[in-house]
Amino acid sequence: MNDEVLFCPDLDRAIALFARLGFRLDTIFPADDPTVAVLGGHGTRVRLVRAGAGERDLGDPGDPGDLPAAHPSFVVVRSGASAWRTGRAGMLYRDLIPDRQGGRYIASHIQIRDGGPVPDYVHFHAIQFQIIYCYKGWARLVYEDQGEPFVMQAGECVLQPPRIRHRVLEASPGLEVIELGVPAVHATHVDHDRALPTPTVRTERDFEGQRFVRFLPETARFTAARVPGFEACELGIAAATGGLASVHVLRARAPARFAARHDAELLFHFVLRGELTLDEHRLGAADAFVVPAGRPFAWSDASPDLELLEVALPGDFAFDPTGS
Repeated sequence: MNDEVLFCPDLDRAIALFARLGFRLDTIFPADDPTVAVLGGHGTRVRLVRAGAGERDLGDPGDPGDLPAAHPSFVVVRSGASAWRTGRAGMLYRDLIPDRQGGRYIASHIQIRDGGPVPDYVHFHAIQFQIIYCYKGWARLVYEDQGEPFVMQAGECVLQPPRIRHRVLEASPGLEVIELGVPAVHATHVDHDRALPTPTVRTERDFEGQRFVRFLPETARFTAARVPGFEACELGIAAATGGLASVHVLRARAPARFAARHDAELLFHFVLRGELTLDEHRLGAADAFVVPAGRPFAWSDASPDLELLEVALPGDFAFDPTGS
């Protein structure tokens, strides 16, 4: 079935109009700044495209397994220096990797400022990898084959494996989460036929080589980190993805200045609390940074309360402290 392509100045209003005409949303992308929505109804598919979109925005994102070439770069994003924009389901998004490393990665700081029910629906993402870390507040979520809805609190993290159906049901006022996914642009597909929770519970189910993980901070086990003067807790992501990625919380214990380099394709950090200096950049809570493979860098002047969220792809990589 060919799509009827219609351009509109306001995508949300156009979706609402077609819903009143009996159409249902099937696909929307990208989640952080929706440009295209595909709706079906009355034997017709309509592709709504936000005015100003480029020619390349008219088609669907490609196969998530066919990733664009990585373009590693050094990135520092400060909490007050990047704009918030309205994304899917009314959530607010702040870009933590603005250049997307060539379109391979997206990291977002997401807010729901007003608490209450979330206008979400059962959906899945065409992704290769995606994690969500709860930074502040709480959200009530439900996932395919994972039992009854649960409340994700600050400090918890979930791995959303490829194509797992899920829904955000409710959020506290001021909810903030950190989300990192591969690839940067991917489609969100609505599943109109799946009701959640599902009648069966299969916590070990395999989703394209990955399984769902919910990390609870009370289960954390910290050990000495590869970063000198820090301890780390891996959140169960490495095992659940077969080493595709790892996610750690790092805590300062006896930090001193050090210089290092690494060989990861992506090494992303988000400052959960405290302060540190990365090269000449003084960073604080809600700042984020990416250091590309092979580039020497230095950490110094870490505050005693410093905690960071670290996401690495692949999960196992070489980290070489070269001294000060």
